[in-house]
Amino acid sequence: MFSKKFLIIIIFIVLILLIFSFGVYVGTFKIFPYIIYNSVFDKIGTKNEIITLSNPTFDISSIIKIKNEDDILEKRKELISYIFKNNDDFYKKLPTKILLNINDENYSGLKNLKTIDKFLIEMEYGVSSNVYLFSPILETQNLIIYHHGHVIDFNNEKQTIQSFLDNNYAVLVISMPLTGQNSNPIINLEKFGTFNLNYHNDLMFLESKDFSPLKFFIEPISSSINYLDQNYSFSHYYMVGISGGGWTTGVYSALDPRIEKSFPVAGTSPMFLRFNNPDNFGDYEQMNLDFYSIANYLEQYVMASDGKNREQFQIFNKNDPCCFSGDDYLVYEDDVQNVLSQIGDGKFSIHIDENNLKHTISSDSLNLILNNLNN
Repeated sequence: MFSKKFLIIIIFIVLILLIFSFGVYVGTFKIFPYIIYNSVFDKIGTKNEIITLSNPTFDISSIIKIKNEDDILEKRKELISYIFKNNDDFYKKLPTKILLNINDENYSGLKNLKTIDKFLIEMEYGVSSNVYLFSPILETQNLIIYHHGHVIDFNNEKQTIQSFLDNNYAVLVISMPLTGQNSNPIINLEKFGTFNLNYHNDLMFLESKDFSPLKFFIEPISSSINYLDQNYSFSHYYMVGISGGGWTTGVYSALDPRIEKSFPVAGTSPMFLRFNNPDNFGDYEQMNLDFYSIANYLEQYVMASDGKNREQFQIFNKNDPCCFSGDDYLVYEDDVQNVLSQIGDGKFSIHIDENNLKHTISSDSLNLILNNLNN
């Protein structure tokens, strides 16, 4: 009689042989699940095909189709048209309601603070955004638009806002749609029924030829800047964003040349690097193929950096526990800058934060941003 242990070993070996034989059979005759396996690897690439800093497998500059300023103007016009359908709204629409000199306990204790003003932007489907303007005691012409990500940590964000105030910048604070103090409306759609808009992927159900939910991300910024242009004395606009706010910073600064310098942190990268890590795919807004077919991520980086005194400075946390970790992002830095140099003015650069172990803007990165702005 065979012992129980010996039988288990025999069964294990037989199973291994069966699995191996089945894999060979699937690969040879291309039966199920070969099609699924093959389609996945066609998208993400095998290890030998992964695009890294040391092994780019194609000419990155070849997917940047911008050759001159006219190309930038045309792509910018098309992107705004895709989002707003009526391009005049981008430059003319104002906040729905203005509240001056308010108190908000979320931002209590801030120093060098003269006033907090609040702008309400009401949009389609009951989606609304609350935007806050923090003005330092001494009048300034310099404004930083600071954009939160998907998750708002008020304590961490207060530290960042305080750093900007300490350097005598006014700060316009914006949260992503459906997050923070922004609305989460209940909507009814004829084809899908009634549901709560809680997550950004919910927004894809609102997409149509006559409406793009991408405006929920962009209109709070453009409307606020339009109002500031008319009622305040700011002459320089800069933008900083973390995570999803970093994505917003990248896109918005491509659309609006009023943003002189932009600093996306841990929130944006070209598509070909996203395929290497599923954590980097992002929500609806980061994967809208119609939108990125007009201008892909690299082209938007060019658009965000192009122009006299304009610059985009991207920051990534090498050991980010959330997403956009590593240092492969340096692979496209020179390609974007080379296009800018051929067109004319504009600067693009990337910094890898080696020490930050959180999905945040570290004090080191914040100092880099402030040094850049102050010089």
